[in-house]
Amino acid sequence: PEEFRVLEPDIRRVLGEFLSRGKVDAALRFTPAFAAAASNLTLNRPLFDRLLALHAEMQEASGRQEAVDLGGLMRWPGVIEEQAPDPEPLHAAALELLREAAAGLQSTRVREGEQMAAAIRERLATIESRVSAVRTWLPEIRDGLRQKLLGRVADLEQPLEPGRLEQEVAFLAQKIDVDEELDRLAAHVTETRLVLEREDPVGRRLDFLMQEFNRESNT
Repeated sequence: PEEFRVLEPDIRRVLGEFLSRGKVDAALRFTPAFAAAASNLTLNRPLFDRLLALHAEMQEASGRQEAVDLGGLMRWPGVIEEQAPDPEPLHAAALELLREAAAGLQSTRVREGEQMAAAIRERLATIESRVSAVRTWLPEIRDGLRQKLLGRVADLEQPLEPGRLEQEVAFLAQKIDVDEELDRLAAHVTETRLVLEREDPVGRRLDFLMQEFNRESNT
């Protein structure tokens, strides 16, 4: 509302005390109580008296006696005036309500953040166990690929040179070597746990780490 427009800098400042990043939509609505609005109405006595005098002059000039239409006089522009209330108490009350709303929002975000942190830690433990399992499977996987390759070679009609066979085995082993990716996944798990302990906003950092998790696990 127009009478609260001057509060915009204060509103931004108050919200900044509770929120440090992101986009916030805030709306302020004001509906004055009927009794309060009625108490601000006053009679413009000089204008009212002038209209009564004009009514008397018109009666004398016309020779007709008619009662004064008070309803009509009340509707005359300027006869009933609305005095603007003192804005300071309203402004103070609006900022106090804003603080209450922002504090409630902050408390809700804290509770939600704690739940999200617990879910993330649970998933980090799962990732950690999967990485450990893959590390133990790697020797078996490499041996299985070697045996599979040897089986294919045995089916060939033309014999393959032993040196060439070892080259192919080494090439395949290099292709499936994911030690580096597993190390990075383990490092990301450690980093994410550290990030979850920080007090400052960590959403952007967590977004980046989630992308890294996807990249290394897909590789």
